[in-house]
Amino acid sequence: MTSGFLTTHVLDTARGVPATGLTIRLYDLGGGDRKLLAEMVTNADGRTDSPILPKESFSIGTYELIFYAGDYLRASGQGGQEPLFLDIIPIVFGVSDPTSHYHVPLLLSPFGYSTYRGS
Repeated sequence: MTSGFLTTHVLDTARGVPATGLTIRLYDLGGGDRKLLAEMVTNADGRTDSPILPKESFSIGTYELIFYAGDYLRASGQGGQEPLFLDIIPIVFGVSDPTSHYHVPLLLSPFGYSTYRGS
């Protein structure tokens, strides 16, 4: 592979299932501006149907993934009292190798989340 790309996988750890129908937005934070690059929704497997940032758009820089967890939690019956403890989850990360695959998964429950650089 000569160019990298960005993917994610969102798992609902409270219910033990993929998080289906969760909206994700990707922003480029480079150059002092915040630029929307993509908006996607997770499929039945908790993944997007295509890379969030495909290889032809992949470059070195700082990015932000925003996971709209609150909308998903409400829709799945896990909302609870308002305001939710977790509603919008931002993850800011850097891409230093534009030839690599960057996988940024989200493990989600109503009261906690974790992420890491996956493969």
